[in-house]
Amino acid sequence: MAPKKVGDMTITELESLIIKTVDMKFRLVLRPATPAEPDQVRALLKAIANRRWTPPVGAPTASQMILEERNQWRQGMS
Repeated sequence: MAPKKVGDMTITELESLIIKTVDMKFRLVLRPATPAEPDQVRALLKAIANRRWTPPVGAPTASQMILEERNQWRQGMS
């Protein structure tokens, strides 16, 4: 049987479709997580720590850089 178009469904059929779709989505989202092995967690945290970058002392913050760029953009409009 070919799938029906939404416009051709009865209210009951549409409600059933919505309930099935939402139920399937929640089952995918809420399924229990499998516990990670402690060694895997340690390795992952170590990899994150090794890739972490700290800006040098005195470097502008992200908000300072955004404000500076905005000021330069506004000057170009004058």
